[in-house]
Amino acid sequence: MNYYSLNKQAPNVTFDEAVIRGIAPDKGLYFPEEIPRLPASFWDTIEHLSKEEIACTAMKPFVGDTIDDASLLEIVTDVLSFDFPIIELEDQVATLELFHGPTMAFKDVGARFMARCLGYFLKQRNQKEEVTVLVATSGDTGGAVARGFYKVPGIKVMILYPSGKVSDIQEKQLTTLGENITAFEVAGTFDDCQAMVKRAFLDQEITNKRQLTSANSINVARWLPQLLYYLFAYKELKKKGKPLVFSVPSGNFGNICAGMMAHHMGMPVQQFVAAVNSNTTIPRFMQSGVYAPTLTVPTISNAMDVSDPSNFVRVLQLFENDLSTLSRKLTSYSYCDQVTRATVRDVYENCKYILDPHGAVGYLGLKEYLKGDTEAYGVFLETAHPVKFLPAIEPIVGKYKELPDQVKNLVKKGGITQKIANYEELKGHLTLIDS
Repeated sequence: MNYYSLNKQAPNVTFDEAVIRGIAPDKGLYFPEEIPRLPASFWDTIEHLSKEEIACTAMKPFVGDTIDDASLLEIVTDVLSFDFPIIELEDQVATLELFHGPTMAFKDVGARFMARCLGYFLKQRNQKEEVTVLVATSGDTGGAVARGFYKVPGIKVMILYPSGKVSDIQEKQLTTLGENITAFEVAGTFDDCQAMVKRAFLDQEITNKRQLTSANSINVARWLPQLLYYLFAYKELKKKGKPLVFSVPSGNFGNICAGMMAHHMGMPVQQFVAAVNSNTTIPRFMQSGVYAPTLTVPTISNAMDVSDPSNFVRVLQLFENDLSTLSRKLTSYSYCDQVTRATVRDVYENCKYILDPHGAVGYLGLKEYLKGDTEAYGVFLETAHPVKFLPAIEPIVGKYKELPDQVKNLVKKGGITQKIANYEELKGHLTLIDS
């Protein structure tokens, strides 16, 4: 399997090259030359397959011969060492919990997979030059990447996050590890952080000194393995015999795009719902066909505070850039903080289940779509543990009685961060540190 740049001005590369580069030289995102269709026998027997068997079957076409079968099995076994439970809340509504990993967020899967792939490739190449992973985060990506790459030999991680726009726990996950992890607090929004990362990849004064790669979902090894938990959900829900609807809290659109990839590989899905907060670029695009990002709006669902989602170009590519075709498979709704808070309260009172703000937006999108469909079975993704958003959650549901062990350990630690205001300050760190 080779990968091409969606800007189509760069050479095609193998999976390992795409992972190490992160972004193509022409600033385009890498995309697989073909979308593999999994055999009918896989779908017929999926309920009898283990997580590891599903993962190896689904990921092998994407990695090709860059990773041997035994090593791929070892990687996915390590990556998938936690559960992905489905909790039914109502007759037609369930949630897929994706917060049982080490940083309590869905991004643990992609970050761990990428870290292990990158470590494998560097070892195979016997590469002596250090690789710098440069990543922007709106909340959960940074923590997952930091933990996934922590103490990995030959890799330095530099994380940019918007000042005052991540939760306290999210910030501690970025700033308390030390070792090969450095956190930069940026005076700006996530879109500003993401723009700095993209600019650095094209700056020869930096790339002449450092080998850069990215661990945002622009990297294929971060993006593609997210399709796995959709397959796990299908395995559990296949027996219901109903059309499936997935509602995905969406910010940078890597998660929902991975789910759509699973669908293109043969997984039956009736509809995807991209549920967003007050950053409404995609709902407006789906209605008008005009892609017009605005200034990013800060919300309590901060990991979705993205106005210009990088991965939407991949979503469009999956549907051959045809809006009418995309509209038959994607619906998008937006919700403000007031409605989000009310939903957390209602679900807690009616179902005794605590949603995080992102999951609440996903629940809202699912319920809105299901209003006109009495046959489908809906799944919304709970992408992060609610304990990561205590200032937003506790005024609604009351004081958390028992914090998870991951959080208990974090709150005792002091973090270290470096504050930057613009790209030139970032560039100074990238060109001077360890040079």
